[in-house]
Parts: sequence; C-alpha cells; structure tokens
Amino acid sequence: MNIKRAKQEIKDAIEAYLLRDERGDYVIPPVRQRPILLLGAPGIGKTQIMEQIARECRIGLVAYTITHHTRQSAIGLPFITHKEFGGREYAVTEYTMSEIVASVYGKMEKTGLKEGILFIDEINCVSETLAPAMLQFLQCKTFGNQAIPQGWIIVAAGNPPEYNKSVRDFDVVTMDRVKKIEVEPDYAVWKEYAREQNLHPAVIAYLDAHPGRFYQMETTVDGKRFATPRGWEDLSELLDVYEKLGKTADWEVAVQYIQHPRTARDFANYLELYKKYQADYQIDRILEGKVDELLLKKTAHASFDERLSVISLLLAKCAEAFRQAEEQDWLIQELFPRLQNFKALLREDGADPGDCMERIREDIWQGQEKKQQAELLTRREKRLYGQLLSLAEDYGRQLRQKEALTPEQALALVRTAFDSFQDAREERVQASGQMLEHAFDFMEAAFGDSQEMVIFVTELNTSPVCVRFLREYECGRYYQYNQRLLVNQAHRQLRSRIEELKGE
Repeated sequence: MNIKRAKQEIKDAIEAYLLRDERGDYVIPPVRQRPILLLGAPGIGKTQIMEQIARECRIGLVAYTITHHTRQSAIGLPFITHKEFGGREYAVTEYTMSEIVASVYGKMEKTGLKEGILFIDEINCVSETLAPAMLQFLQCKTFGNQAIPQGWIIVAAGNPPEYNKSVRDFDVVTMDRVKKIEVEPDYAVWKEYAREQNLHPAVIAYLDAHPGRFYQMETTVDGKRFATPRGWEDLSELLDVYEKLGKTADWEVAVQYIQHPRTARDFANYLELYKKYQADYQIDRILEGKVDELLLKKTAHASFDERLSVISLLLAKCAEAFRQAEEQDWLIQELFPRLQNFKALLREDGADPGDCMERIREDIWQGQEKKQQAELLTRREKRLYGQLLSLAEDYGRQLRQKEALTPEQALALVRTAFDSFQDAREERVQASGQMLEHAFDFMEAAFGDSQEMVIFVTELNTSPVCVRFLREYECGRYYQYNQRLLVNQAHRQLRSRIEELKGE
C-alpha cells in the first residue's frame, strides 16, 4: 500500500487500541494490541508519518533508531540485589530501567500526555547481541524486565533485505504477533503531501514530467545509486533557502541529495530552464492580467515539457496566494474569541486597557507553550502563533499610545483594528481569486480546451490548498472545466469498458 493508506491504517489501529469501555478499561486489552510493523524502502516517509500521526491523534511520540543502541542501553544495566526464597537469601541479577522505557515515562511527565506511540526504527537491522531483546520486545512489549506503559502503542519500522545487508528475518512466532504493513513508493500520494507542505515548485514540476525518477534504487559497480522522497524534500528546502540567499544550486549541489548522478544532473539542467521560463513568461504579469501576443505565440511553439513548466509556475504562484489568505483566516479565527475575552476583561473594576491586552497576549503565549511542550505544533503553526502574538502586541501599543481611554473607547479602537485586518483578508481573497481568473484567461488564450487545460484543472483538484480556497471562492470557469473533465473521464471509462466487452 502507499504511505497515505499506511498512515490511515496506523491511525485507525491507534484509535481502536485506545478506545475505552464504560469502566475505563481498554476495549482491546494490551495483550491483544499487536505491535505495528511498518516495512518499506528507505526514505519514503515512514518516520515522518509517525510525527504527523502523533500530532493529529494528540498523543505523545518517543522515537528511537535502534541500530544506534547497544544491548545495555536497550534493556538496562545489570546489578545484584538480594531476595529471600524458602527462608534462604539469594543474590539475584536485576536490571536498571531501560533508557527507552525511561524516555517514555519522561515524555509523559514533560508533555502531560499519558498515551502515545513508541516508534522503533530499523528494528530488523540490529546487532546479533541485540536481536533477542528485539524479539522479546515485539512479543512481550518489554525491554529487559521493564514493561512498556499501558496506553503506549508500539510501532516498529524496517527495510526489506534488498536495501540493507544487515536485515534479519523475524521468525514466524514473532511475525504472528505483529500487525504487518508493507509500504511502496507512490508519487501521486507524495505529490499531494508536497503541495500541502509547499515544496519547491521546480521539484514538483520536474517529477511530474519524470515520475519514474521519484524513487530510484540501483546497484552498480560503483555502489548504490538512489533517489528517495526524503532526498527530494530536503533538496527542496535547500532550494528555497538558496533563493533567499541569492545562491545557485547546480549539479554538484543536487547530487548531494539526489545520489543518482544521472537524475541529479538532469534535474540541475531542468532547474536552469525552470528559472529561465519564470523570467521569459513573466508569470507575475500573466497573473495581473497582462498578456501580449508575442508571449502567446511563444507558448504555442513551446515543447510539452516547457508548457508543463509554465503551468507549474502559474499553479505555484496561485497556491502561494491561496495559502496566505488561508493563514489570515486562521489568525482571524484565533483572534476573534480572544478579543471577546478582552471585552469581558474591560468590564472589571479599574481595568486598564493596555494591561487587559497584555493578559490576552499572555494567554496566546501560554497556549503556544502548552502545545509546544506537548510537541503538537507544526512549523507552520509556530510561525502563525508568532504572527498572532505580534497582532496582540500591536493592539497593546495602540492602546498605550492613547491616554485615559474609557472601556468603550478601548473596545472601539481594537474593533476598528480588527475590522481592518478582516477587510485586508477579504481583499486578499478577492485578489487571489483574480489571479486564478487571469490564469484561466492565459490558459484559454494559449491552449484552449486542450490537454494542458485538463492538466491545469486536475492540478487544482489535487492541491489541498487550492481545493480549500475554491470551496470559498466561486470560480465559474473552474467548475465549468472541472465538470467537462469529469464527463470526458466518464466517457473514456465507458469506451474502455465497451472495448473490453467486445474482446470477451
């Protein structure tokens, strides 16, 4: 299955394992809660989905790469204690608490989350001395003589033997005690994730044209040559930062991440063309509604790969505008109830408007810190919380600049500032919608009702941020072309079925 389906399967298992009955007991007792064994090629996102699952399920996460551990750190260190049996005292070997088990308790104390995921990566690549401890861990949910706390779900990940010479096969007894999920690379699923995470459009455009290069693993006389989703994502982040720094990423940079020299060189060449297309086609002018005939003629004579790149550039600009409007919407939704609280604080006797707004800012900060400690914040949410704090600080400055404000005057000042922010958000939505309309203008003038238009509409349908924006902004041509696309697809399926029946 693909990584998206695997993620949903793990979330469903966690929901089932953590369901309690009316007495507060787990409906599926811990002894029947099978550890989940996730098997798949390296770099396809096994570790990353665990972080997403923990945030979305609002539970803790403790992650270990077990190949970095010795037997002692996994099961604890031995020590001698004395116990009495049958009236006689004996020296008995016991073990200190495993570092891994201690980390689970530490996470519970730090975050306040009593349930979570214990994720063990590369579990089938351990040393010979550690292998028995891993079998015991999967079969009995213990490290040494220390049990994993109830409410903590075990998820382990490993690579198939063709990717790692150190892989050990688990016996049938162990495999019969786990919930095995096998994962395969899937570009379509990764692309949806890439759009949501705002990965560099050149990476997505290149892989759209060459999906077979999304995941490559070859054995040559010079060793392994490979390209993985993790490599493409990390390269994408570097490209974004390089652009801010005014630096150029060439083949020698690309091959540091995409360790398949032919693919790295091809991508570096494409990246140069992509930047050239960005300048030649004047994407910003197109989205302002300014298109000249020479540009349309150039588009008409362009290669198919070049046309795909232009479509990618248009979509990337539109998606960025949609994302900014969405973020402003998040800020409004978070700020509005807090300003209602500000109104209530002003009613207190002797309330100072500036101090009241400071209490609001402190509430925002504490909410952020609580989520931060529980490790439930994404990077995007951290940035948005920073903007939310800045808005509250700005309102506080405005209140302190006015002397002797009555509660009514203070509320009016803040309401005016908030209304201005809402108006700016509405203007951004309309401006973003106009960008999409201008993109359709260009697509119609350059390509008409062609496969390029089908690609453009399909990409809008598969980009999460575009889909969310189009739920609010009504774009007639989007629905028109989308409906036509669905009808044509139904016709193709019908014709295909008729051909199949003829051949039977």
